Amino acid sequence: MNAPIFSIVIPAHNEEKYIGKCIEAIRAASAHFDKEAVQIIVSANRCTDETVAISRRMGAEACENTVRCISSVRNQGAALAKGRILIFIDADSCMSEGSLTEIREMLSSGEFIGGGTRAKFDRMSLGIIVSSAYIATQIIPIMKKHKTALMGGMFWCYREDFKKLGGFDESMVSVEDMDFAIRLKQLGDSCGKKYGVLKKSYIVTSSRKFDRFGDWYLVKNRSLTKAIFTGKDREAADKFYYNARK
Repeated sequence: MNAPIFSIVIPAHNEEKYIGKCIEAIRAASAHFDKEAVQIIVSANRCTDETVAISRRMGAEACENTVRCISSVRNQGAALAKGRILIFIDADSCMSEGSLTEIREMLSSGEFIGGGTRAKFDRMSLGIIVSSAYIATQIIPIMKKHKTALMGGMFWCYREDFKKLGGFDESMVSVEDMDFAIRLKQLGDSCGKKYGVLKKSYIVTSSRKFDRFGDWYLVKNRSLTKAIFTGKDREAADKFYYNARK
């Protein structure tokens, strides 16, 4: 059997409500490739529901992780990857149909080191729009500093470059995705490549954090938002990520 082209890692903590839709979307995006071209890895973290069973029933590989650290969960999944191209997508997100084709085209061009993907919420409201704008005020200065649009959502790069970076930083309890994007962009700078964002493709992600906390929560609790952006505040991360699931 030939090695897969893509290895797609899905970190998951009690995601039985979403994991099936995530995998179905990957299968739809895989339609233009051979069946063996796509390896799906679910890195299950402290799951007590049917996440692992559903994943395996749908043909995905599943590994289990008990560490309370999203970077560790991502890295454990990546350790099982066999494909040349490595992709990370959250379990409550669905990639659009042309995603894999566009990722392969951008990497094959030699112009890009890797990159991220635009995200759309599965519902919108004035509160979500204002909250997103507020988050942007935290991110824009970082993007200006590094002179690129450091969009995350769904990350993609060559597996060998992921290894060069040492994966995700396991000392971080939040915004590990932004840290990885910055380091990936810096690696690209060192070899004359750009950090890219998919132009045609995107992901649809759930609004469950807003459903749970309220559409205006991040604006009303700006101190929590700022604490999350430090990447090191365990109490803030626990409150908004690790102890929250709906």
